[in-house]
Amino acid sequence: MKKIVITSLLMLSHIAFAQVIFGDNIGTAVDKTSVLVDFAAGQKKGIILPYTRTLPSGTGLAEGTLLLDVTNAAKTKVKYYNGTWQDLSSGNEADIASSLVSQPVVTEDRKQGVIIGSSASTANGILILESSNKAMVLPQVNSTDDIINPAPGMMVYVNKTGSKRLAVFNGAKWTFWM
Repeated sequence: MKKIVITSLLMLSHIAFAQVIFGDNIGTAVDKTSVLVDFAAGQKKGIILPYTRTLPSGTGLAEGTLLLDVTNAAKTKVKYYNGTWQDLSSGNEADIASSLVSQPVVTEDRKQGVIIGSSASTANGILILESSNKAMVLPQVNSTDDIINPAPGMMVYVNKTGSKRLAVFNGAKWTFWM
């Protein structure tokens, strides 16, 4: 019985402190202990934000939420929430009506989602990273030109000497943040 309890506790502690790596099976947990989610190097791909036809509001909306605001498909913007919705598209809008044809129109259960870094969260979302001392490292590219056919809502980190920055794609144009 002691062996079962000890084994269970070791497995639980391993899961609670796990690192998720996308695109590779080699992690960085040994040398990057502050990383909760990581993406393999050299993939020339990005992470795509959820498309939202209705801008979320009310309780359970967590600061740090990122999304592609398609409340008006002809004026799509990448936004983040820090108490109020902020535009990351720098005033540039994109018409992605044709891209929305392939996106499902469903009512989602806001209480459902994947939580990484904790067994529970008060935040509502599809993917919730819950940690007080770890973060997500965005997919890294040398240039946004390396990404063939970027999808609306894509985010990457440009990791090039002299031009390191966050890049977000709203469906028509990349916007860069130093």
